[in-house]
Amino acid sequence: MPDLAHFTPHLPTFALLLGVVVLAGTLRRVPIVGRVVNLAILLGLVFVLAMLVDERGRMDPHVGRFMRAFDSSAEEVTGKETRVRMSRDGHFWVTARFGGTTRRMLVDSGATITALSADSATEAGLDVEQPDFPVLLRTANGTIHAQTATVDELQLGNVVARDLPVVVSPSFGNVDVLGMNFLSRLQSWRVDGDTLVLVPHHPQRAAVATS
Repeated sequence: MPDLAHFTPHLPTFALLLGVVVLAGTLRRVPIVGRVVNLAILLGLVFVLAMLVDERGRMDPHVGRFMRAFDSSAEEVTGKETRVRMSRDGHFWVTARFGGTTRRMLVDSGATITALSADSATEAGLDVEQPDFPVLLRTANGTIHAQTATVDELQLGNVVARDLPVVVSPSFGNVDVLGMNFLSRLQSWRVDGDTLVLVPHHPQRAAVATS
């Protein structure tokens, strides 16, 4: 038997939904009003579906990747700066190019070193090695072992980082992270409202995005 106590806080919502369904069923019998009600129901279903997809995207990385393809947040080059608008999830995501591949990466100043998923490292053709001394990283899921590699050249906007050390582990899932060892190479970086501003020492011509 399910614990009905869990549903108690939601009873007003359920009652409201039931009332709306009953009222809509009654009004749909009226010729003109019925069309308006049908349209309202359709818009309501679309709204609920959008909320469910948004919530699912926060939990499922596969759905999240699909959603971010339609996200308005993106980096843009303005003068000598690359400006990154905050995404709807409150984080800064950039499109980085390295090793002949393009990856969506999270900029995280709380991460000491740039971290790549095993899939990203493989796709980029990186030479992943077992370090002489174990690399132990603390994550939300506990301490994990990671391998190391070097990205010959990583570019986002007008920023280029060469010979960038990274750590690689399947435990990172599908999330790639740009850490402080990348940010520290910049002339400066700052968060201006809802925008991350990256200022390189030597601005490069922004790469042209390809489909």
